[in-house]
Amino acid sequence: MAGGAIVPSDGPATDYGGSLTLSVFMSCLVAASGGLIFGYDIGISGGVSQMEPFLKRFFPHVLERMAAAKGNEYCLYDSQTLTAFTSSLYVAGLVASLVASRVTRAMGRQAVMLMGGALFFAGGAMTGAAVNIAMLIIGRMLLGFGVGFTNQAAPLFLAEMAPSRWRGSLTAGYQFFLALGVLTANLVNYATSRASWGWRVSLGLAGAPAIVIFVGALFLTDTPSSLVMRGRPEKARAALLRVRGPDADVDAELRDIAKAVEASRQSDDGAFRRMATRRWYRPHLVLAVAVPAFFQLTGVIVLTFFAPLVFRTVGFGSNAALMGAVINGAVNLVALLLSTLVIDRYGRKVLFMVGGIQMAIAQVGMAWIMGAKIGKSGEAAMAHPYAVAVLLFTSLHTAGFGWSWGPLGWVIPSEIFPVDIRSAGQAMNVSIGLCLTFVQTQSFLAMLCSFKYATFAYYAAWVAVMTVFIALFLPETKGVPLESMGTIWVKHWYWKRFVNDDGKTGVALT
Repeated sequence: MAGGAIVPSDGPATDYGGSLTLSVFMSCLVAASGGLIFGYDIGISGGVSQMEPFLKRFFPHVLERMAAAKGNEYCLYDSQTLTAFTSSLYVAGLVASLVASRVTRAMGRQAVMLMGGALFFAGGAMTGAAVNIAMLIIGRMLLGFGVGFTNQAAPLFLAEMAPSRWRGSLTAGYQFFLALGVLTANLVNYATSRASWGWRVSLGLAGAPAIVIFVGALFLTDTPSSLVMRGRPEKARAALLRVRGPDADVDAELRDIAKAVEASRQSDDGAFRRMATRRWYRPHLVLAVAVPAFFQLTGVIVLTFFAPLVFRTVGFGSNAALMGAVINGAVNLVALLLSTLVIDRYGRKVLFMVGGIQMAIAQVGMAWIMGAKIGKSGEAAMAHPYAVAVLLFTSLHTAGFGWSWGPLGWVIPSEIFPVDIRSAGQAMNVSIGLCLTFVQTQSFLAMLCSFKYATFAYYAAWVAVMTVFIALFLPETKGVPLESMGTIWVKHWYWKRFVNDDGKTGVALT
């Protein structure tokens, strides 16, 4: 029995000639806007967490603890209760992602995006109207379910819809909208921070990006791979004609999709079990774990969540800290725009290398300045020029992430898996990412209090490790059609020992 998609390994990858049509562009634009949901929540949480009216209403004891911690700048915001407000969403997102794979396979990518948008809208409405902790937590859980479903479906939709020549740029659109959501949230926080009810506006406006993805998804057709998988080949062909244009070899692409789907139906056990137990899925399994883990260990997630709190730690005032977060978000957005211009020209690995070096330098710079100017005890006040330098190094780190791990952390998992394990692989990517997001958001402020400036050296070391890993173990996927992705493993210096068992086709035989 063959395992995985059946693809030739002794010839070039197929190019079906699909063009960048208006239909595929608009479809990918709507799907990528699902990133607004995740990005808005990432940006909104840290700003709201330092708003005094919000803390007085829900976490009054945190204000007392903050006052008692004035002697140690690193521990100014150390509170597990406060971080629980942010991290609780990701527990719900993790639960949603564990079931999202089956739901996506059964109902299609479009339906799951609709579900995610509806759940996120309900969560935004409840948190914005919250009058007690119970409403706040339930609302956060609904937001988490929305994030879990949307993160599962939208990247798959993008990868399966986009022509191979533009797949990197179009799939990176998800991270672009995520960054746009972060920047929008930072601007909203800055605009509403002076009002006693500002936190309600910040949290309630989460419904706006949810409406965008929900309404947009109503007008989308599902992906050809999903339609074939659910027994609708004619609709799949119509979808291909619509998004590829008249010059594409639609029938050839549809045949390859059908072959890949048929191969996926030949196995009786589940996709997760196949990934874990079958030798020829070893590279997919390793990267399904490594990519989301390294994505989180860049440190950018916690810096984005807690940017206002970090800037307060180094001496900025409340409004200046929020403006620092706005600047950081704007840098991320610009870097992502640059990445979309080069990701399909220079390839994935070059961006990984450049971004990794840049992030490591920035993290070391932050650690050095904070160690020298705040000290180990955290009792020294940092002079304003050095606080600005921390902001500059933070922006340098964010820019490096923005044109490397930011988009590629979504692009790579969405394109490396064969169709039979694609939903499972993406579910693993999302669930590991959300699990580590929960762990990091829950522990970062305590880690900053305990490790102090060495926190940033810790992340710099991980960036060095992940850059070496990518250089050695990630094959280049630029321009390779999804149905021909098996060729990259057959030719790789290390992974070929797992996927080339028969010596000819690149498909291991049982």
